[in-house]
Amino acid sequence: MSSFNLERRLAAEFLGTALLVAAVVGSGIMAETLTKDVALALLCNTVATGAILVVLITVLGPISGAHFNPAVSLVFAIRRDLQFSDALLYVAAQIAGGIMGVLIAHAMFDQALLQVSSTVRSGSPQWFAEFLAAFGLITVILAGLKFSSAALPWLVGLYITAAYWFTASTSFANPAVAIARSLTDTFSGIRPVDVPAFAAAELAGAVLALLVMQWLLTARKS
Repeated sequence: MSSFNLERRLAAEFLGTALLVAAVVGSGIMAETLTKDVALALLCNTVATGAILVVLITVLGPISGAHFNPAVSLVFAIRRDLQFSDALLYVAAQIAGGIMGVLIAHAMFDQALLQVSSTVRSGSPQWFAEFLAAFGLITVILAGLKFSSAALPWLVGLYITAAYWFTASTSFANPAVAIARSLTDTFSGIRPVDVPAFAAAELAGAVLALLVMQWLLTARKS
């Protein structure tokens, strides 16, 4: 349990999600600017995202738990590691932080601050990919907390780095980030109409991972 009060924890969730989304969107804009090679642009986007996750979880984790993700907050609320009322406030802070991160990225690269994405990300393969991405993320978090909590920032950063490439959706795995990315018509965008299905798949994957890991991580005497 964090020794920090709710106000500071919410500030950490807002700040962390803002910096995460600024890194995702900003690195996507930078990559698009520097190369027309989509694979290379995705690689640049991947490295920046994985790296910033390691940093943010390391420095803000002791304050709020470094969720930066409504799916993670939902899982911790179900586990009763986080009060449901606090979880709702975490989610609000994450969504607000994500939107701020988009605005920051747009401002840095002299883009129009207010945008709506036109990038189509839809269909059952993409939804399944998001389900799998969130399932894997929660699996890594829960197992990491049990067996190697000190390594958790690296575990999450490396998992997302890998999932960018093995999932058809490039692994959003985060409803707040999906909402934020609907507000940028750049490399990392997603149409607003595609966000609800992504979020539903992510939340479903997270809850299933919780159920599986509760069974898997519980030692039973034979």
